[in-house]
Amino acid sequence: MEKIIFCKLKKPFGEFSNFYPVTLIIDSKQYKSVEHYYQSKKFEGTIWEEHIRNQDRAFEAACEGRRKELPLRGDWEEVKLLVMKRALVAKFKNIERFKNLLLSTGTAELIEYSKKDYFWGRNEDGAGYNMLGKLLMEMREEIKIKEERKDKFFKNNS
Repeated sequence: MEKIIFCKLKKPFGEFSNFYPVTLIIDSKQYKSVEHYYQSKKFEGTIWEEHIRNQDRAFEAACEGRRKELPLRGDWEEVKLLVMKRALVAKFKNIERFKNLLLSTGTAELIEYSKKDYFWGRNEDGAGYNMLGKLLMEMREEIKIKEERKDKFFKNNS
């Protein structure tokens, strides 16, 4: 199986990174990247949510969101995958450019390379869960199914 490894913003498929700058609108609020949304939701309903959402760059949002002294929401471990998926939907299902890029990967395994984050990524030895890659592949399949249904509908009704 073909593998597509992504990490750096300026490298091929860098658009898959949560740090890639993109305007997302979720619940009538604007976010500058998936990372802005994800990190801000760790502190939903607090002043820190808006503070993180309004950071200039994704790196800054990530640094603020990882501060240990901030009051992390109590259900974070239960909801973090849903939060990430919601941001990815806003990016890859709602923005044509990103949807087409995701679909262009065919059936390749998508892997976020990370030396540190073994939950969202995987290192060069293959250690890690690669949850970001898995969510992207799941989303790719959902989009394909939806596109096939739409094609079938229009074919049957033309």
